[in-house]
Amino acid sequence: MAGRADLIDDTADAGRSAAVAKTRSRRDGAAVPLDEVDRRLLNLMQGSFPIAPRPYRHVAELGGIPEAEAMSRVQRLLEKRIIRQVTPIFDTRALGYSSMLVAAKVDPEHPHRAAAVINEHPGVSHNYLRNHEFNLWFTIATEPDSKLGLDGTLEVLAREAGAESVRQLPTLRLFKIRMDLEMEGDTEALSSSAAVSEPIELEPQPYDELDIAVIRALQGDMPVVEQPYAPAAAALGMTEVSFLDHLAGMQERGLLRRVAAILYHRRAGFSANGMGVWQVPEPRIFEVGCSMAAVRGISHCYQRPTYEDWPYSVFTMAHGRSKEECDAVLDAIAEKTGISERATLYSSTEFKKIRLLYFTDDFKDWESRHA
Repeated sequence: MAGRADLIDDTADAGRSAAVAKTRSRRDGAAVPLDEVDRRLLNLMQGSFPIAPRPYRHVAELGGIPEAEAMSRVQRLLEKRIIRQVTPIFDTRALGYSSMLVAAKVDPEHPHRAAAVINEHPGVSHNYLRNHEFNLWFTIATEPDSKLGLDGTLEVLAREAGAESVRQLPTLRLFKIRMDLEMEGDTEALSSSAAVSEPIELEPQPYDELDIAVIRALQGDMPVVEQPYAPAAAALGMTEVSFLDHLAGMQERGLLRRVAAILYHRRAGFSANGMGVWQVPEPRIFEVGCSMAAVRGISHCYQRPTYEDWPYSVFTMAHGRSKEECDAVLDAIAEKTGISERATLYSSTEFKKIRLLYFTDDFKDWESRHA
C-alpha cells in the first residue's frame, strides 16, 4: 500500500538518531494490592455493566456479592485510582468526528515541551513518548464542522510543537478496539484467542439533537449510586425508562459502544504496554488482522498506511504486567500467524490519557485561538 505524504518534510540530518526512551518494565509498577473479588469485579465492570436501572445489582449478581458491596468496592477502587472512571464510551467515527493516530519526531531532549503544546488540543485523547525515532505518538479527533479539519489542525500542531516530521496513520480497517485488562488470567490467558470477529464499520451514522443532548448529559464520570443513569435523565426532563430506551437505541445504531469502567493500567498492575507493528503482505492483511484481534491480550488492532521508511501495515496494542508479558503475547501472535517482521514500541511516559468530551465549546475555542 502506498504511503501518504508527510505533513512536514524531514529537515534534520536523516542519520541523526533519536534518544531511546527508557521502558517501564517493573513487574508490578505502582500496583495496589487487589483481592480475588476486586479482580473479578474489575473484569465485570469493564465488560458487563448494563444499560439498566440498577446496573450495579446486575454486576453484583454476576460477581456473587451484594449490590451494596459491589458499589462500595467500586468507590474504593476509584479513590485508590485503580478505576479511572465509570463512563459511557461513544464511537468517535460514528459521530462523524475525524480521527487518526499520529507519529511525530520531536526534540528528543525536551519532548515534554512538544507534548504540552499538543495536549492543549481538546481532541487529543492519548499522547505517549515511545522508544522510536518518531518518539511522540498521539491520537487526535476534530469535530464534524471543524473549519481547520484534521489536516489543518495537524499542520498547526506540528508547527507550534516544532516537530521535524509527522506521519499520519489513519485507520484503514478497524479489527478491534476494546480496552479490557484481564485481571484474573495469567500470561497464557492473555496469549490465548477468543472467537474471530469481522472488522468494525467506521462510517458516520445519523443522529439528532436528542442524541447530542443525551451525550452531553451522560458523558464524563458517572456517579456510583444505585441508579447512575437517573441524574442524566432528570437533567433532560426524561423518565429513566425513556432515557435508557433511547440509550439502548444509540447502542444499536453504533453511536454508543458500551458503558464501562476505565482502569489506570499501571495502578491495576499492567505496568507495560507494547505497540506491536507488523509487516504483513497485502493479500494476508484481512486474515491476519482478524486473527491478531482475537488474542485476548490485544486491546486494539488496526490496518494503517505504510511509508517508504515505515513498512508496518497492522498495529496491535498489547498490555501486560511486565514487558516480558507483552513480548509473550506478541510472540504468540507471531507463532500463530507466521508473521515475523515486527517492531515493538514501548511507552516510557504517558503525557495524556482522557476520554473525549463531545459537542463542547472546547474545539471551537481552540480553533479561534490557533487558526
